[in-house]
Amino acid sequence: MNIMHLAIVSSVSQRISTRFRLILLINILALLPMASFAQETEQDTVAAAPAWPEDSLGRRTPRGTVTGFFSAVADQDYTKAAFYLNLISPIDTIQDGAATAKALQRLLDQNSRFLPRSWISNEPDGRLDDDLPPNLERVGSATLDSLQIDLVLEKTEGAEGGPIWLFSAETVRKIPVAAVGAEATVIEKTLPNFLEDNNLGGVPVGHWIGMLVIAIISYLAAWGLTSALAWLIHYIWRKTREEPTYGVIRAFSLPIRLYLTAVILVMLSQRFGISIILRQRFSEFTIIVGLVAVLLLLWRLVDAIANFSRRRLTHRNNMAGISIVLFLRRAAKVALLVIGSIAILDTLGFDVTTGLAALGIGGIALALGAQKTVENFVGSVTLITDQPVRVGDFCTVGNTSGTVEQIGMRSTRIRTSERTIVTIPNGDFSSQKIENFAFRDRFLFAPALRLRYDTSPEQIQAVLSALREILASHDKVDQGSARVRLTEISTDSLKVEIFTYILTSDFNEQLEIKESLLLRMMEAVNTQGKGFALPAQQLLVTENGNSKADHRKDISDTSPEV
Repeated sequence: MNIMHLAIVSSVSQRISTRFRLILLINILALLPMASFAQETEQDTVAAAPAWPEDSLGRRTPRGTVTGFFSAVADQDYTKAAFYLNLISPIDTIQDGAATAKALQRLLDQNSRFLPRSWISNEPDGRLDDDLPPNLERVGSATLDSLQIDLVLEKTEGAEGGPIWLFSAETVRKIPVAAVGAEATVIEKTLPNFLEDNNLGGVPVGHWIGMLVIAIISYLAAWGLTSALAWLIHYIWRKTREEPTYGVIRAFSLPIRLYLTAVILVMLSQRFGISIILRQRFSEFTIIVGLVAVLLLLWRLVDAIANFSRRRLTHRNNMAGISIVLFLRRAAKVALLVIGSIAILDTLGFDVTTGLAALGIGGIALALGAQKTVENFVGSVTLITDQPVRVGDFCTVGNTSGTVEQIGMRSTRIRTSERTIVTIPNGDFSSQKIENFAFRDRFLFAPALRLRYDTSPEQIQAVLSALREILASHDKVDQGSARVRLTEISTDSLKVEIFTYILTSDFNEQLEIKESLLLRMMEAVNTQGKGFALPAQQLLVTENGNSKADHRKDISDTSPEV
């Protein structure tokens, strides 16, 4: 198998570049051990597969037992439903089992709380984390004359081997066959006989109508509660009458109303005695409504926090902070969509674990072909979290200098001094040397002045004193770092170095201050000394009358070196 993989890689690699060929070969070779391990695991799984056949009634798992029981009672086939009960004694007749199954349905209709179908384990071993013995599975509870009855499934061994889940003997023993059904439920007292006698899907038509009416009543009750609560908050806390607080409360009212509707619907349907078959069919729907309400609440909470933060940051003119808020809002919404989709699919009974595994394998394949995209995404996260630059900062990145205009998910845009836009991928941007001029609190002022050789020591002292006085008299010069020193006697000039900082963060202001200081220093050099060293040309005459020009350049310009 490994030789076949290598042959395929070799044939494909002839048509691609050398660099990509190497990367592809390394990735496939790295995945080959994983494939071998997966093959061995698959073989072990096949070897460990159960030897028993499928149960014709689907009782191998707790969910299968509950589904089969409700399907049988919906068809009013109580003889079949009896096979889902662990009858107390083997001498019980089929008629006794059918009567017990019918009594159990009646008990569930009257006042019971049953787990939704998707919450019941679909594994042969059941749930092992419910603090119950491994052979027991609790699926709900019922109340009869203030007596609490736990609805428990127990695992037994079938005639052909393997687990068979049944309603436990203890649960069956607690079902009083004679007492159940003695009192009519609320909906039975309300509905006329023709709505009770006609069935739709194993449920009386009146129960369908009753469930619809209860859903409407639940929504109206939830609407009334949320409206009353909002009015009470407005009355007590007057600030909520103004934006943005009022907008936040209004945004939260809908998801809270939906969640309360689902809760009230479940409670009223149990209290009014809606058929357990219909309630079980609607259980997944109510769970999805609750999940959507929670997700919608979190979604609007993210929007409310993001809008509030953006208004605050806009007021402070913090454009980088706005970019971070927008990025976090998008990331949070994507996470909510992913989590919500997984939760809804799991509620509907889909195998989410297998789907996530498939997504993981597909993610590996996608990552191999989208390395640059992932690199740019990671680079954008680095730029937003580390903040080496922000929107509006003047910076130098590599050979590009300009003002940052936008930090996106894939690239960053810089407006250069030529008024052009340079777009740099965030992966490259974050890996380069970044020099940010926006955080500079002062400017360096360090010109080097070259004096003429014929300047006397007394004149040099006078020039140095005048230069020091110029720095000391300016209020924008950092006195703590200011110094003026004669540092070098070179072959063509006397070098005086000046070092200090200009106390301003504005570029144009520092240019104005620098210009003023340089003009005053030029005046001091010309009045107190002999002036600056100038470019000179010396002519040498030899004995034979030939001349040779010797060019000696004292400085590169007639102005002070800065």
